[in-house]
Amino acid sequence: MAELVLALDLPSGGEALALAERLPEVGWVKLGPMLFVREGPPLVRAFVDRGMRVFLDLKWHDIPHTVAGAVAAARDLGVAMATVHCLGGQRMLAAAVAAAGPLALVGVTVLTSHDAGELGAVLGRGVPDLGVEVERLARSARDAGLRGVVASGHEVGLLRAALGDAPWVVVPGIRLPGDAPNDQARVMTPGEAVRLGATHLVVGRPVSAAADPTDAWARLRAAT
Repeated sequence: MAELVLALDLPSGGEALALAERLPEVGWVKLGPMLFVREGPPLVRAFVDRGMRVFLDLKWHDIPHTVAGAVAAARDLGVAMATVHCLGGQRMLAAAVAAAGPLALVGVTVLTSHDAGELGAVLGRGVPDLGVEVERLARSARDAGLRGVVASGHEVGLLRAALGDAPWVVVPGIRLPGDAPNDQARVMTPGEAVRLGATHLVVGRPVSAAADPTDAWARLRAAT
């Protein structure tokens, strides 16, 4: 059974705390750049103090020294999981791992908002198969010692084949049938992602923007 992670991309920390406390059995919350820049470390501490595990999703991609310092700061805050971007390279990833301690680092491979054409424009070369790029970056994360990777549900199967059963595979873009994809180009239902081997399912707007967030959360939990 996969862990369900509530993504709190909301305008204020008060709204984020209220939503998380309203929903039953929220074990993981994800804080991204929008909310972290607005509220900072006190919001992380507020969730940690409530017994929730914080997934800090800032996708660090910088020189090794800077990323290691950011990872160490997150570790000291009590963050349970954080993201670094695999495009930062092996030295950066290794420096992050050395600073992480008990914090679980997962490497971002290809954003779920990207399709092959957009990624090709970013990299400056053709990308005939997104899966090949995801696997290449995931192997670099594994070789650097990261706990796992972040990838769309469409790549979970090939990642399990390439990396085995041990690494975490964190899947954003989770939607129930009928949910709007929003700006996610590659989405998947929770049941299918779990069947393929996902360990953590990240869901945000299908809950936070739902007419009845409690019902939406319950349906997602039932589907995992």
